[in-house]
Amino acid sequence: MSWIETLRTSWFAIVSHKMRSALTVLGILIGIAAVILTVGLGLGTQKDVSSQISSLGSNLLIVSPGSSTSTSGVRGGFGTGTTLTQADATALASKVNAPDIKAVDAEKSASEELTAGSTNWTTTVVGVTPSYLKVRSRTLETGEFITKADENSEASVVVLGSETAQELFGSTRVVGQSVTIDSQTFEVIGVLASSGSNSTSNLDDTALIPLSTMASNLVGGSQANTVSTVYLQATSADALPAAYQEAKSLLLNRHGIAASGDADFTISSQDALVSTATAVYKTLTILLTGIAALSLLVGGIGVMNIMLVSVTERTREIGLRKALGAPPGAIRNQFLVEAAILGLTGGVIGAALGVIAALVLPGVIGSSIVLSGAAIGGSLVVAIGIGLVFGVYPATRAAKLAPIDALRTE
Repeated sequence: MSWIETLRTSWFAIVSHKMRSALTVLGILIGIAAVILTVGLGLGTQKDVSSQISSLGSNLLIVSPGSSTSTSGVRGGFGTGTTLTQADATALASKVNAPDIKAVDAEKSASEELTAGSTNWTTTVVGVTPSYLKVRSRTLETGEFITKADENSEASVVVLGSETAQELFGSTRVVGQSVTIDSQTFEVIGVLASSGSNSTSNLDDTALIPLSTMASNLVGGSQANTVSTVYLQATSADALPAAYQEAKSLLLNRHGIAASGDADFTISSQDALVSTATAVYKTLTILLTGIAALSLLVGGIGVMNIMLVSVTERTREIGLRKALGAPPGAIRNQFLVEAAILGLTGGVIGAALGVIAALVLPGVIGSSIVLSGAAIGGSLVVAIGIGLVFGVYPATRAAKLAPIDALRTE
């Protein structure tokens, strides 16, 4: 029997039992669609996390203070202390001390209420340096940014995030307007271009003022010269490790700390954040893909069951064909082709549903789904493989039937 005749006969056997074949295909297509979506969600989440971390800036190191201890002896976590100062940031900006650090932005933040006329809005007010735009890879939508002169004169100027401007004025065209922060009037000199959110905050809901103004007018006291975070931009991605070592050594020396394990600060890099996040999501993706693969196993068992039923129902047909001279190989091939067609059909439909779901779901769940060509192609190969592997036993059983025994079957 030729392969064309085998295909024709197999297809006729499948369409003759539409409901049974459809249920078999259903088990496979659900598994294939689940695998494609699971892999896509994992890749999409990794992409989102990488984008969020990259939104902090390029070639970036983030220096955070150590932990704080209250008067009652309660210790806070890292980042709650006041161990970093403006003098530390100035030292880090020195090309003599740290030649691989290109720019430094020291920041100090506090939650404050902003008032514009009869409208008020509570947001994060951040004292920054003129290097902020360069270090944090931000741009302006309108107006200008804080200058060195503003920093030196402790000017009462503010640059608003686009969302903050909308909440206060209903527009981002607000340069020249005034807002009140802690009973002090600030002139709006610019509005940041929208940058979305990162893993910890809404980057568009903020108000930036000169760090010197923040220290003297809003904070004052013993906390005036401390900073909450120092952002360091390395000269290049390749120079990031060198910049890290320079910053660590300089701060340890300035703080009089001999052992790095006793450091009262932490330095994290984007690469470390991305690597950690990627490792976590890869593990979750593997776990979820394994769970989805179980449905493929169930689908494969369904194929085997259906093929065994088909062998039982067609015993007389098999006996007649063998009595007319059909070799065992031809019988085996027919049942294997039937199983492969069922697997391929389930794979194609499952892949199509997976692709459609990957295009529709991001707008519903708010998370990216990245389609993987390898996952789609691999799923189709696996679908056919499932059909063949789970079809071997029924096909072999059919091929071994003795013609006389098969013809006796009622």
